[in-house]
Amino acid sequence: MGMVDMNFLKSIPGILLMAEIFVGLLVWALIASTSYTSHPAYGWVLFVSVTLWLLSIALFVVLLLRLYERLPSVPWPLVLLVFYVVAAVLYVTAFLADAVTVPGQWSAWHGHLGASAFFAIVVTLLYGASSYFAYLDWRGQGQNAAASTVPV
Repeated sequence: MGMVDMNFLKSIPGILLMAEIFVGLLVWALIASTSYTSHPAYGWVLFVSVTLWLLSIALFVVLLLRLYERLPSVPWPLVLLVFYVVAAVLYVTAFLADAVTVPGQWSAWHGHLGASAFFAIVVTLLYGASSYFAYLDWRGQGQNAAASTVPV
């Protein structure tokens, strides 16, 4: 209990979670570096990206340090499935809000906002892939080392 799970770092779900944290950081950092208050849609994008970034970091710590073992009554495969599906859905809305509000003509922040929209769809796809592996784990099909997020 409480030991670092190096196998998680090498697993597909572990790599996806690290990528989600990194790309999610790019999404909100690119928007935060602009005059994002000029359009209310960016408030939603920032809310989604920062909230999911923080929750993903917390989840990463829980999985890396195997803290889930201390709460065996929690249905972790289902919790992960719900988290990843909700994250993917929220990021679809954030991506759409981000993409449609990128200014049509060149502005000082055009590149930052366009890049944030690009990374928003990338992280959406990452959360979608994590949803798939969490689904396999929840259904009990992901019993190999590469696909299992939470060993039972």
